[in-house]
Amino acid sequence: MANSMGSLFIGVSGLKTSQNALNITANNLANVDTKGYVRQRVLQEDRHYLNLDPTTAVGPQQSGLGVGIADVIHARDIFLDKVYRTHNGRHGFYSSTYETISEVETLFGELEGTAFQDMLTGDEGLWAALEEFAKEPSDRINQNLVIEKANLFVSRAQAVYKGLQTYQNNLNQQISDKIDEINDLGETIRDLNMEIMKIEAGGVETAMDLRDLRDMAIDELSKYGAVTYKELGTGIVKVSFEHVSFVDEYHAYKIEKKVDKVTGFITPYWDHLSKPAEGSYYKVYDTSESISTARKNDIGELKALILARGDKPSNYLDIEGISMKDYDETVGNSVMMNIQSEFDLLVHSIVTGLNDLFAPNVYSTTDITGTDENGNAVTIARGTKILDTKNCCVGSDEKLPPQELFVRTGCPRYKTIHGDDGNTYYVYNEEDPKDTSMQYTTGGIRLNQKLLESESLLPFQTQNGRPGELPVAYELGAAIEALWKKEGMYLSPHDTTPCTFSEYYSKMTSELALLGDVFQATADGLEGTKLSTDNARQQVIGVSSDEELTAMVKYQSAYNASSRFMNVISEMIETIIHQMG
Repeated sequence: MANSMGSLFIGVSGLKTSQNALNITANNLANVDTKGYVRQRVLQEDRHYLNLDPTTAVGPQQSGLGVGIADVIHARDIFLDKVYRTHNGRHGFYSSTYETISEVETLFGELEGTAFQDMLTGDEGLWAALEEFAKEPSDRINQNLVIEKANLFVSRAQAVYKGLQTYQNNLNQQISDKIDEINDLGETIRDLNMEIMKIEAGGVETAMDLRDLRDMAIDELSKYGAVTYKELGTGIVKVSFEHVSFVDEYHAYKIEKKVDKVTGFITPYWDHLSKPAEGSYYKVYDTSESISTARKNDIGELKALILARGDKPSNYLDIEGISMKDYDETVGNSVMMNIQSEFDLLVHSIVTGLNDLFAPNVYSTTDITGTDENGNAVTIARGTKILDTKNCCVGSDEKLPPQELFVRTGCPRYKTIHGDDGNTYYVYNEEDPKDTSMQYTTGGIRLNQKLLESESLLPFQTQNGRPGELPVAYELGAAIEALWKKEGMYLSPHDTTPCTFSEYYSKMTSELALLGDVFQATADGLEGTKLSTDNARQQVIGVSSDEELTAMVKYQSAYNASSRFMNVISEMIETIIHQMG
């Protein structure tokens, strides 16, 4: 009788186990389309056996205690998770960089609208006007055409450069937003760690849904940078971001923003490793290092945005005359700084080249002493640039110094010195590397206002003749043509082939387009790899309705079998009781 009653408990264990398995299967089916949900699988096991008589000759007599649930598996593939998160970070890096390049191409009008190149070499561009001027410099129509096209050239160049700066500021705002999102994810992971540890501390329940949310947060974090993680025995996951501890047992360490007072550009740094009061900042990224897959540092949207933006608005001084090493560690690493400096170098070369023809300089062969416009005594050292008063051309007013075509906003081209020898010298105001208003940069130039008021002031005649009857300077036109066709420009320190102005622009845009194609192809390839890895991962963690329905039929059948087993035992006990009674 005792064994018969005990058999009822065996049936009960079957009912309970099957019922719990049905509940878990139903939960899986209810979350078929839930993002981040991981399928739960039931593992069943035999309960302990009782040894009734271990001394028998045949073998120990045992009686089973039924069935139970050994574990509910939270199915994940650690290897696939790691591969997916690596590809997710690399895809974020290359796709973000490609988006930047695509935006820059749009600003130059190479994809749609009016290309900037038309302003240089098109039928209505600057070069077309200079060609007509070279044929007949004294023609007022040709002079006016040069001034008109030069003015349009400056306006278009400044519009492009301003667009580059605006987009650079836009990238800076994106960087700020990404830092906030990373910090939020860190706090989310920390909070989930605490909740999971509380629930699982008793060793009875597994916090499945919270683990799913935490894994989703780590997936999301992986697109911003290099992520590594390790789960402890308490259920807590320790996370490192860019090789620095980000989330541990109790803390989510914050990434702070260092804001440049001049540019407003943000540099992320680790708050817990820095001492801002002492001027010590532990940066999240080293932007001077070379980026490559071999170095495993081509990971993360945030790094891509920081590299693409650069650390400041750039001009020709950031690329002119620097070494390949300095180039690779500064502007060469940044899409925006590189294109800004290359474009500004083109504008600077055209502007200074034309100005040096209309108002040419020579180096003084002796020291010059005299007084300036304010009557102050000055001494000009030998080797200083001064106006070539003997060979320069003049405008219709026949006055010196001649008018330059483009002027700087911060200073005139020359300062006048009345020499003690009775001669007047026009000393060239050199470009100041520290003051953009004294440089011929895209943002610091404008067309000479005097030429806008009277186009005949544009130098077009020599000084060799009687006043009012000076000969036309056809050699000036020839010099302008020679300047435009001169192969003297290099795109970067790595460039070994000299080119003309128009060739330089074509080379610059072609290199940008080629770089964009490389990044796009890499991003597309990584997206395919990421998706295929995620598909493989979904085969492990994803819910298949067909599989779950099959499992439901199995567990339902097991439940029915346990129920019938209990009915048989019940009937048997009832029969025995009636017969004994």
